[in-house]
Amino acid sequence: MRLAILGASGHGKVVADVAEASGWQEVVFFDDAWPNLLSNGPWKVLGDTRELMTNLAEFDGLVVGIGNNAIRANKQALFANMNINIVSIVHPSATVSVHAVIGAGTVIFANAAVNTCAVIGEGVIVNTGAVIEHDCWVGNFSHISPNAVLAGGAKLQKKAWLGACASVRQLLEIGEGAVVGMGAVVTKDVAAGTIVAGCPAKSLRP
Repeated sequence: MRLAILGASGHGKVVADVAEASGWQEVVFFDDAWPNLLSNGPWKVLGDTRELMTNLAEFDGLVVGIGNNAIRANKQALFANMNINIVSIVHPSATVSVHAVIGAGTVIFANAAVNTCAVIGEGVIVNTGAVIEHDCWVGNFSHISPNAVLAGGAKLQKKAWLGACASVRQLLEIGEGAVVGMGAVVTKDVAAGTIVAGCPAKSLRP
């Protein structure tokens, strides 16, 4: 099984590591910095986005390994109607309910937990140790950082970012493109595009 990762970043390294741990036999990168960039840690960079598009038939799967939500969304959209399997990858130490839904291109990292009836969209990052409780809804191309927690029934709209160790109370909603700062405790809904931080979380700017 051969996997292509688009985006030879630090985040991409961790995606590659998760892919190998979950059984992918060969993992290679493509990045638009090629040919100036020829490796990403122990993994080879074989070309840029155009090169990948030309050689899709050589791969059993594709995942976008870019941390920036907007860029990740744009890159995955390029391949949406092409003959390539955009895969989700789950680290073997993660706990994912059989009753959860995981979208294409989502990566779930080590020690994360996704509980029953949670719905996770496409291209989501569920980072190391993050917890998505029962009945949560996570929008496309959002990012749940290490050790962050979404309590039961919470919603994270598309391209939102929940910072490391942040927590969101049950049944609340984080709006599209909102950013919740590291360690924040969210006790009320967060509007789209808002940045909040602190305990309890308060708006830094609209």
